[in-house]
Amino acid sequence: MRLLFIFIDGVGLGKDRPSNPFAKVETPGLAGILEGRRLTEESAGYDGPRASLLSLDATLGIPGLPQSATGQASIFSGVNAPALLGRHLNGFPEQELRMLLSVKGLFRQLKSRGFRTLFANAYRPHFFEHLRRGLPGNRYSCSTLITYYGGLPFYSLNDLKAGRALYMDITNDILQRMGFDVPLITPENGAARLAEISNCNDFCLFEYFLSDLAGHMADLPEAGRVIGILDRFIAALAKEVDSKETMLMVTSDHGNLEDLSGRDHTYNRVPVLLIGDPSLRRFIKPGLNDLTDILPAVQRVLGWH
Repeated sequence: MRLLFIFIDGVGLGKDRPSNPFAKVETPGLAGILEGRRLTEESAGYDGPRASLLSLDATLGIPGLPQSATGQASIFSGVNAPALLGRHLNGFPEQELRMLLSVKGLFRQLKSRGFRTLFANAYRPHFFEHLRRGLPGNRYSCSTLITYYGGLPFYSLNDLKAGRALYMDITNDILQRMGFDVPLITPENGAARLAEISNCNDFCLFEYFLSDLAGHMADLPEAGRVIGILDRFIAALAKEVDSKETMLMVTSDHGNLEDLSGRDHTYNRVPVLLIGDPSLRRFIKPGLNDLTDILPAVQRVLGWH
């Protein structure tokens, strides 16, 4: 069984109330997958013919608001990173987390078991200048680090133009506004491309982080724009992916976008949306309780026959 993993930064399961854009913005794609339900706390526990929606603890037993560096490190290593540091860490991994990811990073673990893996995000030209120097400093995300430590290739804008990668905003709008000569695509185009890319690998990861930025802005129109793109993208992926051969897993590292009453992260549990074979979903659901359970669940999916 293949697995297509969509990591969306900064999305929790909030209550159905006015400050939650997931309760206000129309999401016909997710409603179709969840039989009319929204991506809110009240929908957690849903188990239907196409999908299951679970909620995961992002605090991991450590006081304080969940943060990106430790949350993502926990997802991509299977280790309780806040407990390792004794605190939640925002932004990018420092030395201790970099060491953790160099040894227990998701791609390194999966490659050691013989799985074909891919990080589908494309990078801008300046990144490759840093890459030639061995990624110095502490300004790189967990996804970049696990790709680097796992010995996987990084994809450029030439790969994006050739259909071998996808930019982090899905549509290339940001690249166009920065002056790069790339075509604008729809969320549906992006989903079709990612589905095709994933068919050549056992495990494929795509990361989207504009959701966290929109949450920090606490701006409903921008939140609505981001949610609309994600809704179309996820719905199109659910149609493109053959559920008999691939499971689609969508999850996050901490809450933020689901509560625009403030600009900070939240204590809310985060969603894990499973789209695929019902028997496989029933098999992995009992083991999914917090962020450290995601990597073991990935391994169980890949081992499913």
